[in-house]
Amino acid sequence: MTTTAPANRGTGEPVGAPLLELHDVSKRFGGVRALRSARMTIARGGVVHGLMGANGSGKSTLLGILSGQLRPDSGSLTVDGEHVTLTGTRDALAHGIAMVSQETALAPSLSIAENVFLGRLSARRGTGIDWTTTNERAAGLLAGLGVHEDPRGPVGALPPDRQQLVEIARAISQDARILILDEPTSSLDEDEVHTLFSAVDRLRGRGVAIVFVSHRMDELLRLVDELTILRNGDTVAEGPIGEFDAHRIVDAMVGRAGAWTEPVRPSGTSPAPSRAPALRVRGLRVGDRVHGVDVDVAPGQIVGLAGIVGSGRHMTLEAIFGRVPMTAGEIAVDGTPIRVTSPITAIGAGIAYLPPDRKTDGLVLQQSVSHNLTAVINRRRRRLAPPHLARERALVEQWMRAVSIVAASPDAPVNTLSGGNQQKVALARWLVTEPRVFLLDEPTRGVDVAAKEDIHRLLRSAADRGMALLVSSSEPDELLRLCDVIVVLRSGRVAAAVPASEATEASIAHIAGGHQ
Repeated sequence: MTTTAPANRGTGEPVGAPLLELHDVSKRFGGVRALRSARMTIARGGVVHGLMGANGSGKSTLLGILSGQLRPDSGSLTVDGEHVTLTGTRDALAHGIAMVSQETALAPSLSIAENVFLGRLSARRGTGIDWTTTNERAAGLLAGLGVHEDPRGPVGALPPDRQQLVEIARAISQDARILILDEPTSSLDEDEVHTLFSAVDRLRGRGVAIVFVSHRMDELLRLVDELTILRNGDTVAEGPIGEFDAHRIVDAMVGRAGAWTEPVRPSGTSPAPSRAPALRVRGLRVGDRVHGVDVDVAPGQIVGLAGIVGSGRHMTLEAIFGRVPMTAGEIAVDGTPIRVTSPITAIGAGIAYLPPDRKTDGLVLQQSVSHNLTAVINRRRRRLAPPHLARERALVEQWMRAVSIVAASPDAPVNTLSGGNQQKVALARWLVTEPRVFLLDEPTRGVDVAAKEDIHRLLRSAADRGMALLVSSSEPDELLRLCDVIVVLRSGRVAAAVPASEATEASIAHIAGGHQ
């Protein structure tokens, strides 16, 4: 890989000092070194610069330093060739650097215009807000991103992609020349991703530099002009995107040649469809969202749920776990009919559920790894007496090793862990209960390629122990690599159920879109 600042698509060679340069940056948190000698260079405006790395590689720390939220222990940051020290986000904005995080920072009840100019509303001479000017300016900024919404409407009524564009408009309104987009597509469907990418292209054409962080390989390969890859706090590869392919990126991230080709499923492993289902669902209905879904999952089998947004994937899992009421249908575990009225009854029947958003539903971020890992099993018993606490500690340490959770200690707050390690904690809190049936909704959302492979192996290992897994994912490639059978939902109904060995991404997309 080259270390020379690359030219972006369709432009000439860089002239003068780079727009932004991080050199030999290090950062330590207690005994953990998050960055060692990281570097990143953006030669000029109008470049989309991808940033990749395994969870725990230092990406979040690097972004924190770039956006002024963290101070590096050593190293240098230059903007337009001038050495700068960022003391906060306001300081970063003063140098033209703004960040849009994964979680939107909007006030849902306020208007779109109020969110764009939050704390900076245009005032009339004298007193009061000049709403005409404020709304006109907001409409102009959004139109520049390809969005034509009434700026007077509440921002909370917008779909996720439009909300993100409101945040981007806010950054542009503050004269941002370097815009950091941290996992902007993690919760968007394909159409919403297209809308976002169109806005990024518009910004690129206007000379704004974009730092684009994503775990989705196809997005990076088709969108970015250049790439920086981190591993263990170091920059291990950088250069124009033309120098990379998916195999090379994964190898650089994990530090092992051939990592891309390593199989997820052990050779010779196959489901046992002749065995009685561990989970049997018949005629499942949920209002007007799910219409008579049937699905079986045998012990040791992984069944995937595919389908576009609104197909009923999410609602099917929520109903089986008792988070939403069933209108009709029957559920049986190991041949025994059960009446699921709440998550408590589902858990009592041996059903576990990993929700799609670990930060709001899957974990208590301020609590320790130990607290989160034992949260479910401790619901079943009284508070442990001191002699049992040692056994619990040993259990936690055993599962931290089993699922490769990287943390300073079992007492470390979960919000200090990387995204991939947080997801492993969310998985382990259920795996430790050894459920008969495990429902998983987007099990690898927001994690990098290496962590995704780790999680897939954990799930296959659980299946090898006889667990039945029902996995919903918006990524057909994930289902093809992980599952034995793929059930495609469309408009709340089962459109097809096919062995994964006979399916392709194209065939799944055609069925999901109603083109059988």
